[in-house]
Amino acid sequence: MTNTREIRLRIQSVKNISQVTRALEAVSASKVRKAMQAMLNTRPYASKAWQVLTHIAAQPDRETLHPLLTTSSKREKVLVVQVSGDRGLAGAYITNIVRFTLNEFNNFPAEVSYIAVGKKGRDMLMRRRKNVIAEFSNLPADLAFTDVSAIGRLAVDEFLAHTFDEVYLVYTDFINLVRQVPTKKKLLPLEVGQRQDRVDDLSISDRGLAAAYIYEPGQSEILDEIVPRFTAIQVYQSVLESLASEHAARMVAMRNATDSASALVEALQLEYNKARQQTITNEMLDIAGGAEALARS
Repeated sequence: MTNTREIRLRIQSVKNISQVTRALEAVSASKVRKAMQAMLNTRPYASKAWQVLTHIAAQPDRETLHPLLTTSSKREKVLVVQVSGDRGLAGAYITNIVRFTLNEFNNFPAEVSYIAVGKKGRDMLMRRRKNVIAEFSNLPADLAFTDVSAIGRLAVDEFLAHTFDEVYLVYTDFINLVRQVPTKKKLLPLEVGQRQDRVDDLSISDRGLAAAYIYEPGQSEILDEIVPRFTAIQVYQSVLESLASEHAARMVAMRNATDSASALVEALQLEYNKARQQTITNEMLDIAGGAEALARS
């Protein structure tokens, strides 16, 4: 039987780990509230921006409105912006988003390249020998649009340069604290009929195409400004969604780890009590045996 000293050391070690996981759970709980607030504050604007983009894409002369709306007859090269995280200890969060990405694009009928947002996702893609052309990591906790605008600008520039024929966005959609869903969105070129589950898309109705926009002061000036910016807004919103999902997944994972550590401490404590009781019983038997031997002598 394991001696009591070894069991005491294991109990102390598990208690130390549980203190760390409990602290990480508290930190993640604080961060997830801030991330959720930032995400919810931006979601209406991002949803309306996406609605405007899909409405513009539904216009009869979309091919001449803006280069980002122009569809290509070929699909030889595709760019995927994958949003993951920089840190581990978040359960299956990183694994789920990378597995989802690979399932979607491993057998894709085109050459696929990746922009990795987050070190963990980047490392997993590179271990699988995927073509990662750029990576963005160590994003600040209080995320602003300017912190991620370079990601959207890079995707737009690569598309406008005809380096890639399509651009996709893969991220984790935050549903609630216990449910986060990997999601794929075609970012460029915009397609008629694309929509988000939470948004009523007004660009297409049952009665046909929506009415065309009237642009003031000028169509080209407005579209040159809003189409790239609204496209970058979608990247920003996806990073906020993923950040909230990461903190929620880490909070749940650390809570489960703390509960498991508590259960393990209880089991080890019971084993320790049994070992200690057995030791005391053996000592009492030795004393009784010695006393009986002295009495016989």
